[in-house]
Amino acid sequence: MLTADHGVIRAFVKKARRLKGTSAAATQLLGYSQLSLFRNRDTYTVDEAEAVDIFFELRNDIERLSLAQYFCEICSVLGTEGSSAADELRLILNCLHMLARNHNLPPVMIKAIFEMRMAAISGFMPELHGCLRCEDTEGEMFFNLNEGVIFCGKCAKNGCKPLPKGVLAALRHICSCPLERVFSFTLPDEGLRILSEITEQYLMAQVDHDFTALAFYKSLFEF
Repeated sequence: MLTADHGVIRAFVKKARRLKGTSAAATQLLGYSQLSLFRNRDTYTVDEAEAVDIFFELRNDIERLSLAQYFCEICSVLGTEGSSAADELRLILNCLHMLARNHNLPPVMIKAIFEMRMAAISGFMPELHGCLRCEDTEGEMFFNLNEGVIFCGKCAKNGCKPLPKGVLAALRHICSCPLERVFSFTLPDEGLRILSEITEQYLMAQVDHDFTALAFYKSLFEF
């Protein structure tokens, strides 16, 4: 579980697999719940659990459900134990809410927002102000995914990803705006596709992990 005050906590839940058990709904995947924990040395057990929101609507859309599972996997990998994770918790709750109940926002946009903002929160904030070498901020920019920096066309190295101006503006917005405004931008479909590719590739370049939920999400679009 991801908690605001103590980061990631792993706990046992007695009788959680019983459908009629009092803890079943509150401790299922994607559940946002109030939990009472008992600690015995380094082991936690859930004593009481009450569901606040289980985002049931996600079960009606396999694409949105698979993205929600991907978000949870990212939190599991990037989350730390014993430290505050209030920003991470708020981010995933907002993204799950948007996935479940705001069908005006394309899932690919929510995916890109979660990937880049979670990377930034977790210590992988890219430097997007201007070219690392000449400090140009006006021309076409290219993103070095491994180093998390941008270059202008004259200074770009081989392998850098081109950044259309709208995509670069979106990346800057996602990384630095107040969380309550993180969904407040627009891009055409092609721009969202490029944005999603870049945020995903950036996260993969920074985190050495094969995300199984992401592989499943991508399999939905294979023909």
